[in-house]
Formats: sequence, structure tokens, C-alpha cells
Amino acid sequence: MSMKEPFTDLDIKRSSGGFYEGHSVAIALLSKSIMVALVIWALVWPANANGVLGSLNSRLLEDFNAFYIIIVGFFAFFLFVVAVLPQTGKRLMGPEGEKPEFSDFSWFSMMFGAGLGVGLMVFATAEPLGLWGSNPVVIAGDVVGNTEEALQSGYRYTFLHYGFHAWSIYVVTGLSLAYYAYTRNMPLTIRTALTPLFGKLMNGFLGHVVDVLGVVATILGVSVTIGYGVSQFIDGLYAISGMEWMMDIGGEGEAPAPSTVGLLAGLFVIMGLSIVSAVSGVGRGVKYLSNLNLVLSLILLLVFVVFGSFLFAMTTYATAFVDYILHFISLSFGAFNPQSAAAFDAALPSEAAPFADALYSGATNPWGSFDGFKSGLEGDAAALPESVLASVYAAGDPGRQFGWQAGWTTFYWAWWIAFSPFVGLFLARISKGRSVREFIIGCVFAPALVCFAWMTILGGTAIDLELNGTAEGAIIGASNTAKLFVTLQEMITGGLLSGITVMCVVLIMTFLVTSADSGILVMNTIMSGGDQNIGNKHKIIWGLILTAVIGALILAAGENNPMDALRNAMIIGALPFTMVMGLMCVALAKALYRDGLRQKQAAPAE
Repeated sequence: MSMKEPFTDLDIKRSSGGFYEGHSVAIALLSKSIMVALVIWALVWPANANGVLGSLNSRLLEDFNAFYIIIVGFFAFFLFVVAVLPQTGKRLMGPEGEKPEFSDFSWFSMMFGAGLGVGLMVFATAEPLGLWGSNPVVIAGDVVGNTEEALQSGYRYTFLHYGFHAWSIYVVTGLSLAYYAYTRNMPLTIRTALTPLFGKLMNGFLGHVVDVLGVVATILGVSVTIGYGVSQFIDGLYAISGMEWMMDIGGEGEAPAPSTVGLLAGLFVIMGLSIVSAVSGVGRGVKYLSNLNLVLSLILLLVFVVFGSFLFAMTTYATAFVDYILHFISLSFGAFNPQSAAAFDAALPSEAAPFADALYSGATNPWGSFDGFKSGLEGDAAALPESVLASVYAAGDPGRQFGWQAGWTTFYWAWWIAFSPFVGLFLARISKGRSVREFIIGCVFAPALVCFAWMTILGGTAIDLELNGTAEGAIIGASNTAKLFVTLQEMITGGLLSGITVMCVVLIMTFLVTSADSGILVMNTIMSGGDQNIGNKHKIIWGLILTAVIGALILAAGENNPMDALRNAMIIGALPFTMVMGLMCVALAKALYRDGLRQKQAAPAE
């Protein structure tokens, strides 16, 4: 009995004329309405918007932290199985004999630049240093932060956040879209990935909802990336020029940080360049900028190899990679839930029970330490014996573990997931003619290994400068987006320092432009039902909307924590698309299995 052919008759109604010619009016209006409403809310009622987003984010993390952690672990194992199985891994994404559109160098450059360029620049030093001082092993009290003993656990979680799990998120979306687009000749848009499950329902309102969720997640994911990147861009300009109007200098002992005025000025410059690049098209603007990004990145890496702590970094790379692999399963599925006050009270020693309310917040604070916990106590609670306080602090460990995981790992997973419609669709766009196995290896394993090298060479140098006393706390004390420039100042001097700093600013700028213009192209591709030949007026409009969203949320958050509203909105917006991605995996498994059966039926008998 022959199998039924797969559903491929995806019909996304597009306007035949007028302003929205070639676009789905429903998707465009729904997406723009959500974004415009968010901008108006943030501009007219900034305090309310910031407060509500923060409260909603806290509640969401309490309920869905474990969901975020476990589903990302599932993504990694799902792709591993698909790549290993011969009948799925060897399948070509395109007609038999199809050759890849881009060379391996350009393919990797575009993948690397669009997928993680800004993140690597911002967190190359900030991530390893931050996790060296605070990670689950440190907050459990097993090692002391910012010591040599904390190095292994710090890099374990650095590799987690930028390793195989992280890139698997992009590839789940990218592989789903590329497989249907190039093996079934279907539109390169988000709803296509769910057709094996929902069939013709994707032609209607349900399909519109899926595409809109992809657009909203993309805008918020790209917004956070550009927000961090612009902050580092302003830090770099300040390091070169010393112009204080861009910075919030703060009080004595406080690290300078970009001001709201500086962030908005940098945002307008970057987004203006991005819109210009976007209208030039993927074949020119993105490709050439991506190649430039990779070359400049290699130069920066070479500077750290020559002048940094290369031997220390390579030793760290080897030991951290082994440690990461050994803990891979626990990192994949080791999720924490909030610790209630009742659960904390039940774990307290009897001497501390009368002071439970006074002890709870300090003992469950993931950003403190045991010494900080003790020094923050008052009255009779502060008079408790050291051994009792140690037991109290141990009782709060589940709460600290949850708070740390929600603040670090879950934030990263939400960020990668929000970014995945953009990067996944972009990866699909540039990967025609690749096999499924080649796509997974090329987009999961290869970039992860490069990320590991980047984090150990740049971040390891910063840590070594702190360990050997050269930096004397200067790098740790700098803001996250300034840590790279402070590390360079501690490592090199003179004209070379000036030249490399200028190059870093250029690199940050080109990474930002690449990410933003790629995001604009992807959003318009979804609007047009997968059509990549879209008008420039729509690229300009979405570039302006993206600028307005970022600027409004920066203004809503205020001077103290200008990225908070962006972060909170992104985590909230990523949750619905996380569920869509789970369905994508189920749909792809079904499609690969049934296509394999069809291929066997079609094969001539021997």
C-alpha cells in the first residue's frame, strides 16, 4: 500500500496590490500592532511598563524555568540522533546533485556573524569572569569564587551557555525550515515547519499566529543583542575619545557605564547603517560584512594569542571541554524550581526556626555569599552561632540554585530561542545543497568549538591577569560591556592598544549591522510568506520599528538598569516560540521517518 504524499500545498494569502503588495496583510498588521502597542506603552507609561514586565518575567521564571532548561536539553539530544542515524543524516536539502550556494568560508562567516558575533564581543571576557566569581558550585559553597579552584566550574557553565546546547536551539529552527523548503519546495517561513502536524490548518489563522510569534520573538531577540552591542560600542568610543557625555560616570568606586543618551545616539547610528545594508540584499551587504567580521575577529584573536595568556587558555580549553562533556547530561536536564518559604523553614535547624522570616531572603540570594549573608543579619538572628548560620545557608541552597539558573542559564536559553527564528531562517536561507548531517555538524559543533576557543583565549587572558595580580581587580570591577577594553588596556599599551581598540569598535559596529540587517531581512521574509524578493520600503519600516522598540524599552528601564526592560520583554516573548520549537521537533521527526518510508517504497526491487 503506497503512502499518502506529504502536505505541501501551503497557501499564504498575500496582497496583490497596494502598500502591502506581496505581503500577508494579517501577519504584518498583527506584528506591527503588537510592536507599536509595546512602544507606546513604554513611552507613555514607562514606569508601569518596566514594572509590569519585571513582575511578569519573575512569575514566568518561577513557573517555566524547568521547562526552558529541559526542552533545550531535548533539542541537543534530538539533533544528535538525527545526525547520527544514516537514513536521516545523509539526506540532502535540495534536489539530487544540488551544490551549496556559498563557499564553506562564506557559509561559516555568515553563520558566525549572524548567529553570535555581538554576543561573543560583549561576553568574551564578561562571561568567563562573571561565572568564575559566581556559578552553582560557588554558591553551593564547594569552592570560593574568583580563585583558581573556581576556574573549572566557571568554564563548565561558560561552555554550557555558548556550546552545543546553545547552537542546537538555532539549528532546530533552521533545519526544520531548510528541510521543507529544499526537499518539498515549500515557502521559507515559520509555519512551514508545522505542516507535518497540522496540514492545511497552517493556511489559516493558526498559521498566522505561528508566523507572528516568530516575528515577535525575532524582534525581541535582536533587540537584546543590539542593546548589549550598542552598549559595548559606546564603551569603545569612550575608550578611544574620552567623551564623557556618552557615559554615566557614577559616584566614587562605580564603574562608568553608557548613559541613556549615549545608548540612544549609538542606536540611531547603528540602525541607520543597518537599514542601508539591508536594502542592499543578502548577496551583497550581509555576505561582505560577514566576511569582514570573520577576518577582524581572527586578527583580534591573534592579538590575544600573541600578547595574552595563550598557554593558560589552551590548558583551560582542554580541561574545561572534558569537564563539559562529563557533565553534559546533568547540564542538559538539571533544572531547579523556586524554593518556597515553607520548604526553607522545614530545612532549618531548630535554633534558627524562630528567625526564619529574617533569614530567608539572604540565604536564598544567588548573588550574595556566606559572608555577605552573615553581615546582612540584624538583631538576634545575627547572634546565632557560626555553625547554625552555616546550616541555615545550606538550607537555602535550592533557592540560590534556582535564582542563579533563572538569572543566567534560562536568560541565555530565552535569548537564543528568541533569536532562533531570525538565525534559523537565515541559516536555512544560506544552506541549500547541504546534507542534514553537514548542516548539524556545521551549525552546531563547528561554531561551538570556535566559541570555546574564543571564550578561553580572551576570557582566560582576563582571568589570568586577575589571578597573577596584574589587573588588581580592574577587569572584575568594570561593567560587562567594558571588560574587553579594560583587558586590552592591561595587556598592551601605546599605539597598538589604540589601533586594536579602534578595530574592536569597527568589529562591534559591523557585527551589529550584520545582526540588525539580517533580522530585518528575515522579518520581511516571514511577512511575505517566504518570498525573499521584498521591497526596500518594508525593510526601512521594519528597521524603524526595531529602532523604536529598542529605544522605547531603554527609556522605560531608566538610567540605573537600561537593559532590564529589554531582557524581561525578551524572556516573556520567547516562551510561546519555545513551545512552537518543541512542536517543530515532533513534526521534523515525523517528516524524516515518513519520507524514509516513501523512499523505500519508491526504490526498485533488487
